[in-house]
Amino acid sequence: MPSTVVRMVNEGVVVWYNPQCSKCIGAEELLAAHGVPAHPVYYLDDPPTRNEIVRVLGLLGAANPIELMRTSDPRFAELGLADATADELVDAMARYPELIQRPVVIWANRAVIARPPQLLLPLLERCEIG
Repeated sequence: MPSTVVRMVNEGVVVWYNPQCSKCIGAEELLAAHGVPAHPVYYLDDPPTRNEIVRVLGLLGAANPIELMRTSDPRFAELGLADATADELVDAMARYPELIQRPVVIWANRAVIARPPQLLLPLLERCEIG
């Protein structure tokens, strides 16, 4: 296992995970194929805090919290979030974790919404190279 992958494992690769989601399963399989064990966080049962959502938005480089949201989820429309402020969007994700895109793969100072799971490949390759 390349040393950078060892570093990723030691730092803890976390996946905001829904076992009913094929994309989550695909991301977990892709990580395993690269020798990177994932630590699933069942975010629907154990939702991230507001502060954790803000931290992950920063790791994603997201300019707007809506980038982390499932805008097609019925709750999004029900809550009238289309014109919400950034703070309101983050609060909604903290209260209703089903609004969070999945899977979110987080390690060290990086995160990616692995939808589709192949979006992990550039990060994995970059980490393996250097």
